[in-house]
Amino acid sequence: MINFKEQMKKLTAVNGYLGSAVLNFSGETLFIDEENTNTDIAYSASIFNDAFRMTSESSLDVGFAETSLVEARTEDGHVFLVNSSGSSSSDNFSKLTIFTIFRDDGNVALAKMIMERNIQTMSKMLQAM
Repeated sequence: MINFKEQMKKLTAVNGYLGSAVLNFSGETLFIDEENTNTDIAYSASIFNDAFRMTSESSLDVGFAETSLVEARTEDGHVFLVNSSGSSSSDNFSKLTIFTIFRDDGNVALAKMIMERNIQTMSKMLQAM
């Protein structure tokens, strides 16, 4: 079993981090951290995941690869979804998505790097199970 809390440790330490979730391909929540929010992260992650999948379908329709990152930027924060679609596996069931919210003054560049590394690592761990 993947220890999601351990895998997400570096991300949760980034300045500006508020909360996150890890979702499987079907949108089920495998991990959630919503302690620093007044938000239903599971619900928000599901809504954003639906939009993310539609964006990915549109990307495929125009001849590009699947979407691997979506960022919604607002006046006061950022919402990210990072998907393991860049992985060499075509097995949808080993694909995971990290949903994360950050304050607008957070270290967004570092967060993106960590999320992209984490999602590939966790997806590979899931494939090996």
